[in-house]
Amino acid sequence: MVTYIVYWFRMIKCGLSGSKLYLSWLAALAVVVALGGVVYVQQLEEGLIVTHMTNEVCWGLGIANFVYFVGVAAAAVILVFPSYVYHDKELKEVVLIGELLAVVAIMMCLLFIFTDIGRPDRFWHLIPGVGGILNIPSSLLAWDVLVFNGYLLLNMHVPGYLLYRMYMNKPPRKIFYLPFALISIVWAVSIHTVTAFLLSGLGVRYFWNTAVMAPRFLISAFASGPALLILIFSVVRANTALKVSDKVFETMRRVMTYTLLMNLFLFGCEIFKELYTNTWHAASADYLLFGFNGKGNLRALIWSSLVMQCIAFGLLTLQRTEFKHRYALRVACVFIIIGIWIEKGMGLIFPGFIPSPLGTYMEYSPSWHEVVLSLSILCLGALLFSIMTKVSIAIQTGSLRHDNAPQKN
Repeated sequence: MVTYIVYWFRMIKCGLSGSKLYLSWLAALAVVVALGGVVYVQQLEEGLIVTHMTNEVCWGLGIANFVYFVGVAAAAVILVFPSYVYHDKELKEVVLIGELLAVVAIMMCLLFIFTDIGRPDRFWHLIPGVGGILNIPSSLLAWDVLVFNGYLLLNMHVPGYLLYRMYMNKPPRKIFYLPFALISIVWAVSIHTVTAFLLSGLGVRYFWNTAVMAPRFLISAFASGPALLILIFSVVRANTALKVSDKVFETMRRVMTYTLLMNLFLFGCEIFKELYTNTWHAASADYLLFGFNGKGNLRALIWSSLVMQCIAFGLLTLQRTEFKHRYALRVACVFIIIGIWIEKGMGLIFPGFIPSPLGTYMEYSPSWHEVVLSLSILCLGALLFSIMTKVSIAIQTGSLRHDNAPQKN
């Protein structure tokens, strides 16, 4: 027990120490997080009136970010599957970083949901044993709670166990991590599938009521997730002792290329289905793409999203060899992240409420309060991920080990 407590103290010390640039990065993130805390206290005092959400558009920027980062969490399976099933050595070197990213993404998703609740003190209604009822299996929300918390625990256990065994200079026992890693592969698909069912199961919202919602979610996740991982691995390889092989970048690039094309294809299928029939059910898609009677807050955003994804696909197809020295791959990753965030977030959530079931067009744009709160959650995720990744790399490269601990006099 004493060794484990010392282990935690040494991890915290490692995560909070480093170069001036690293510490400045952590400090800047902490300032934004603190600002978000102040804004959230104001929301608790005044209520959701400080947001621009209304009875017509009751899901705002927080839910849009939630839907996007569910995909980031699920994308960890791209590293987990070849690492633990096919024992790919190059990908296994970085799989722990992918799993830590999944942990942070799930935490951020839960925070986006929590801060979007007008009365968080009533959250206990979902907790069995303290007066709440989870309503399994009838409630999709209950399934969402189950799969999210299960996936979080799985991704906390596997890297946590492996890093501790590395720290102790002991080989890990497969029985304690491999079954959980394999379960997490299936669980990764379930978290995004259940999220898609939450939307597509709302029959009155025609824009979401489609059978391809779950496939679209998974495909877009396997495009945006690797894009974020490539940027992270580029920073890791340039600034740390952890070796990230070219094969990792090539694998991520290939996955992005195929899934991005499929994402564009599925989006095109959805638009054809909506617009070609020219029924009242196409009103949301028509508003999204072309606006309605001068109202079209999302029109420029969705078209810019499609343009960025098409440019990114062109850049990816041109990257054949020696792509690691080119900025084009990183530019493509940035375009994919922004483009899919727009399409999967604002371009999916907001049009589902416009027009309302009564035919009214009540547009929505996030308030400064929502923007600051969402940005603070992103910074909190970046802060936690930076610390966790630094500790993970220190253990993996051998600079943080039990044998290196200072001896008592």
